[in-house]
Amino acid sequence: MERYFDERVSNVLKPFALSQDSYIKVRNLMHEDILKGIAPGPEGRGNLRCLPTYVRAIPDGTESGNFLALDLGGTNFRVLLIQLGKGDLKVESKNYVVPQNIMVGTSAKLFDHVADCMHEFITEYDLKDQEIPLGFCFSFAFKQKGLNEAVLTNWSKGFKCTGLENEDIVTKFQEALTRRGGLEKIRCLALVNDTCGALMSAAYYDKQVTIGLILGTGSNSCYIEKLENVKTWEEKYDEPNQLMINLEWGAFGNNGNLHFVQTEFDRIIDQRSVNPKEQIYEKMIGGMYMGEIVRLVLVKLLKENLLFNGKGSDKLSEIESFPSKLVSVIEGDDVSDLTETRKILKEYYIQDFTDRDCQLVRHVCDLVSERSAYLASAGVACLLNKVGREEMTVGIEGSLYRHHPRFHDLMMEKIPTLVNPGIKFKLLGAKDGSGLGAALVAAVAQRLEHEHDIDMKHGS
Repeated sequence: MERYFDERVSNVLKPFALSQDSYIKVRNLMHEDILKGIAPGPEGRGNLRCLPTYVRAIPDGTESGNFLALDLGGTNFRVLLIQLGKGDLKVESKNYVVPQNIMVGTSAKLFDHVADCMHEFITEYDLKDQEIPLGFCFSFAFKQKGLNEAVLTNWSKGFKCTGLENEDIVTKFQEALTRRGGLEKIRCLALVNDTCGALMSAAYYDKQVTIGLILGTGSNSCYIEKLENVKTWEEKYDEPNQLMINLEWGAFGNNGNLHFVQTEFDRIIDQRSVNPKEQIYEKMIGGMYMGEIVRLVLVKLLKENLLFNGKGSDKLSEIESFPSKLVSVIEGDDVSDLTETRKILKEYYIQDFTDRDCQLVRHVCDLVSERSAYLASAGVACLLNKVGREEMTVGIEGSLYRHHPRFHDLMMEKIPTLVNPGIKFKLLGAKDGSGLGAALVAAVAQRLEHEHDIDMKHGS
């Protein structure tokens, strides 16, 4: 499609067309940061916190019973009821919205809102009188002190709630359930992040899963590491000799080592965000930012009289007025007529546009999406190389991966060019996602508790 555009357009867009060497460099820099994260040297850690989770086992198929899951990590959250038994799985779920004022209010108000929604859910499903274990998928950075004990490290994805610093997340959550009333029988057995949940959810269907990946509002990943390699692990080095590591890879680049792939548009996004100079990698990948990057590019093309004959609209000029879902719509459009693209431009009150304008808008979306998918691919390739098994599966959850028409294919195109020879891999959508994974972590925890009690009884 580039043949329709002159050199001035190409000069605006060329920072998004990264070379293969650039993606290799991103992959290698991430590997360096992972090594610093799991075994810090005298110079300390890199950008990646590489937080040890307390999840060391995946489901074995014997788990049974009813489990609740709370999946909180964006502008929407889910409450789920998971029913397990003899290899059977049934999932009921309901979505709820987190209003903007609660996203930037107090943590008490956030958890009170969640508790109100949970009360509505258990009432609807007639669960009030049941004692039900719960897995809490909390999709923000936290330092784990136990399977159901953790302290918030930092908020992301537009959240900035006060009052949770240096406080135990599960304790504050359980206090909100008590304040609400009628929820006293819910016991949080496990706190996990969304990447761990995605890994566990996919592992229920595929035992080759070694990596969990979130591609949604934000982005993060986790992987299974040999316990002996994790020098930050403070517990016993017993069996199984493995541990899920939460990378918090959205923070990759916070020290400036991704400066060479950042564009002027990325820097504007970062400066205007609630967390400047943080979550740099995430801001070049996540769905929260993709639409705004596209809008900023379109506005620059407008100002340089390279699009719409230099005539835009107030709506297009409005910050964050172009959601990422429109990028998916435009990229899924029929290239022969670009009907949906034309509709979108009319909705943005663009009065006079040509076929070339529509093609250029599509091309901008293509370039921004490709860079996002390829940057994510560099990270995935790094992890596949790190784990180093011959056959591996990546469990992926998130709205960007689910709804973008090309993201999967773009990753399948790029990852093979970045992994070591001989490695085979699959990308598997995590069915029912990180919420199911959180419930499965709780189910495994309950199974292990039961097995421990039996061992203690027989040993006494």
